Amino acid sequence: QVQLVESGGGLVQAGGSLRLSCAASGLTFSAYAMGWFRQAPGKEREFVAAITWSGDNTVYADSVKGRFTISRDNAKNTVYLQMNSLKPEDTAVYFCAAGTLSDYVDEYAYWGQGTQVTVSS
Repeated sequence: QVQLVESGGGLVQAGGSLRLSCAASGLTFSAYAMGWFRQAPGKEREFVAAITWSGDNTVYADSVKGRFTISRDNAKNTVYLQMNSLKPEDTAVYFCAAGTLSDYVDEYAYWGQGTQVTVSS
């Protein structure tokens, strides 16, 4: 079955960095766009970034543009999210997803379980 497993979350001070990874199995990874979403307590899941199957095109939410970078390694079936200059408002559970390049949750067919990112002020 399809599995997406996120890792790399944790506690970091404001201004710090984290690199999230998402390892995929059970699907033809290079056939899917990949996305990162996040969900803070009491809030809806929101789009963070997405990347095409080839890695040639990326899309970012305005709130993370210039601070976060999405990338992928199709040989390793892994997508990454490099997060720099982290802010307390970036605190959330971060999810990776496989689907069609979009900022809509419904365009992604497969989801990971999420990894917690906490940014202290």
